[in-house]
Amino acid sequence: MEKTQTDTSNSSSLFLTGTILLANMDYTGLMDYAIKALVGGAIWMAYKIAGDYFNNKASKKKNNEQ
Repeated sequence: MEKTQTDTSNSSSLFLTGTILLANMDYTGLMDYAIKALVGGAIWMAYKIAGDYFNNKASKKKNNEQ
C-alpha cells in the first residue's frame, strides 16, 4: 500500500470557513451596524475637532495675557 500526502494548508481551511460564515451572514444587520459606526465616528470626530479648536484658542489667549 502506497502512502500519499495530502495538502491541508491553512489557506484552504480559512477559505472554507470564510465561505460558510459569509453564506450565513445577516447583511441587513451588518449594514445597520456600518451606518451606526459611521455616524458615531462622525460625531466623535466633530467633538474632537471642536475640543482641539477651543483648547488651542484658550491656550493662545492665556499666553497673550502673560
